[in-house]
Amino acid sequence: MKHFIYILPLCAMALTACDLNQRAQEQAQHERDSLMQVINERDTELNDIMGSINEVQEGFRLINEAEGRITVANASPEGASSREVIRENMGFIQQTMQENRNRIAQLQERLRTSNINVSKLTKTIENLKAQLEEQNVRLQELTAQLAERDIVIAAQSEQIDTLQQDVKALVEDNVSKENTIATQDRNLHKAWFVFGTKAELKEQKILEKGDVLRSKDFNRDYFTEIDIRIDKEIKLYSKNAELLTSHPDGSYQLVRDAQKQYVLHITDPQKFWSTSKYLVILVK
Repeated sequence: MKHFIYILPLCAMALTACDLNQRAQEQAQHERDSLMQVINERDTELNDIMGSINEVQEGFRLINEAEGRITVANASPEGASSREVIRENMGFIQQTMQENRNRIAQLQERLRTSNINVSKLTKTIENLKAQLEEQNVRLQELTAQLAERDIVIAAQSEQIDTLQQDVKALVEDNVSKENTIATQDRNLHKAWFVFGTKAELKEQKILEKGDVLRSKDFNRDYFTEIDIRIDKEIKLYSKNAELLTSHPDGSYQLVRDAQKQYVLHITDPQKFWSTSKYLVILVK
């Protein structure tokens, strides 16, 4: 009976351990499944993007072939068949360039909202835009040659002008979007810091009654703006320094320089600025 009493707790402990082990395995499997789903989604998105890029490049190839057919037909434009070949291929080029322009615009918008690393893809899209512009220049030159022989009718010339205006508008729109994105990116990585004596911080209403940044009208112009991706070292020019704002431990170091004055080293910027984009340091 005594042995039985001792065995019961042991059995219970064994069952608990088994249950915990099973739950851990289930959790690990769930995490692996979630990770595989993310990877598959990114792969699908990347494949779709690459497919669109291939379509644009195929469009460029077809345009080059059409330009070749026009060049051959233009060598002897007197016949009706040559004129028809030129008209058909000019129309084909205009349509294909329009399709390529639309695809490039869609690719740019997709990359802007994508979660994948788009630095190399962005460069590829810029190259496609450059190729589109080169083909547009060639089309203008070809149109001028054909116009000299009265082959391109007025309606086609108007379509080409419209295409040129659309390309220009697309370029201007892309520049505007890129500037907006760059501005938003800078704003996301802005932070502000200030260091000063207790009297100086009180005078700017940054420190009031022992509390930091409690006043709604503290002097924001007294702070220095920085880019948290770039500015990771702040010289404090003081032998006494104390952070008044809250920043996670392990994300920074206060070290002394050769003059025994403190320098703040931000070792983990994302973690350091996660609690506040304002840094206040008390020096003496």
